[in-house]
Amino acid sequence: RISEDRECKIPSGDCTNCNNDHVLSPDHTQIAVSHSKPGTWESKIYILPATGGTPRLVTPNGPSYLHGWSPDGKELAYCAFREQEGTLSVDIYSIPAEGENADGEPREEKQLTSHAAFNDGPEYDPDGKHIWFNSTRTGLMQIWKMDRDGKNQTQMTYEEQNNWFAHVSPDGERVINLAYSKDGLDANEHLPNMQVSLWAMKPDGTQRRKLFDFFGGQGSVNVNSWAPDSK
Repeated sequence: RISEDRECKIPSGDCTNCNNDHVLSPDHTQIAVSHSKPGTWESKIYILPATGGTPRLVTPNGPSYLHGWSPDGKELAYCAFREQEGTLSVDIYSIPAEGENADGEPREEKQLTSHAAFNDGPEYDPDGKHIWFNSTRTGLMQIWKMDRDGKNQTQMTYEEQNNWFAHVSPDGERVINLAYSKDGLDANEHLPNMQVSLWAMKPDGTQRRKLFDFFGGQGSVNVNSWAPDSK
């Protein structure tokens, strides 16, 4: 993190192979990370104090890639690879942030999508009623929105490009997302070192426009990067 114009390393215990999917808790006292054992892609989600400390496991199953923390602090949303009927499925799941129940047993994850597609990038809107995500279920990667319980899944973008990682501004007035060309990569890939663009729209999908082009890609805006004042 950067504090008072200085970079500060946050001690994270055994979580020494974290990727770019890290999210602060709504009260800014904790941080959730996706960590894989070195040499593997078996990512799991952990929570530790925002100032650093001992991480605790939230998702016993992997691979699990964090993207969202509900505004009420109770739930995490993530993209998970799970084998279903002999096929590896990529879907959106949620799980209680507390991780374990009173008996010390792991909480069960809840599957929110179940399409023969690549579903990724789940993030809650500021009121916690909806989860935004991206999916290839109509061909190219597009932005979708659903109720928090997975109902009413609705497509929100339709361009001839691959749209990833929708982020709603804190005031709920705008949504941005990263966009790749449909050429040079598969719809389910979000690669680094490519020409990409940043797009914006209203939460109802109107006033859709491109903000600017830049060189980036994987890791550019995987998780929410809005300033608290939405400016």
